[in-house]
Amino acid sequence: MKTQEVAAYWEKNATAWTTMARQGFDVCRNHLNAPGFLNMLPDVNGLKGLDVGCGEGFNTRMVAARGAQMTGIDICQKFLDYAKETEKTETYGITFQHASAQALPFAQESFDFVMSTMAMMDMPDIPVAAGEVFRVLKPGGFFQFSICHPCFQTSLFEWTRDENGEPTGLICGDYFHEEMEKILEWTFSNAPEEMKNEFGNFVIPTYYKTLSGWLNMLLDIGFVLERFLEPCPDAQTLEKYPALKGAAKVALFLHIRCRKPF
Repeated sequence: MKTQEVAAYWEKNATAWTTMARQGFDVCRNHLNAPGFLNMLPDVNGLKGLDVGCGEGFNTRMVAARGAQMTGIDICQKFLDYAKETEKTETYGITFQHASAQALPFAQESFDFVMSTMAMMDMPDIPVAAGEVFRVLKPGGFFQFSICHPCFQTSLFEWTRDENGEPTGLICGDYFHEEMEKILEWTFSNAPEEMKNEFGNFVIPTYYKTLSGWLNMLLDIGFVLERFLEPCPDAQTLEKYPALKGAAKVALFLHIRCRKPF
């Protein structure tokens, strides 16, 4: 699938995604992935950063609030429209630009760091995108990104549940299908039924790599691996947000930080 085709899917998803996420129904982002990502993020105050696959700008804004001079790019114009509209009232000095991760419209060594949250696994040519990140990073700059965990969120994915319907574990398989493309349909599980009925499911192309495939790709490009996180909700978070129970049983997400050598 070409980048333009992937973009077309996201143009259809963007309004539903933004509406539901901004009403708090993206529990994994708000209470697991974003807190973990920010805790792992080095000091970015005064640094020039790029957010690849920024969506409607939620994470871009959070990092800009830490003092970074941020640029966000996405292949979905509708997401960028939402991001730019928010920038008018929540002003962080962020520049949002329509662009593909496979052809970043920036000179080499333009940024002190690059970030990407839950987007890299949905790109049709992941090695090219990662190579572009390396190109635009300054020597010594870091790349931090989050993805679905490649060991557990495989193309064969099904929860096992107890008699009360609570998740107890996971059935996963078809792990060794490097670069396999699949169309996923899902929505935020804790959104109200009327909203689910109004918007329907998100329809999202995604691409599978093994864990060694991800890490070796980064090494082959020239990155130095630096830090990893498999976010898990603590007891207090679980009590407030029971929808995260599955994430306390299995590592659903993986965060990676690597660095371009001097």
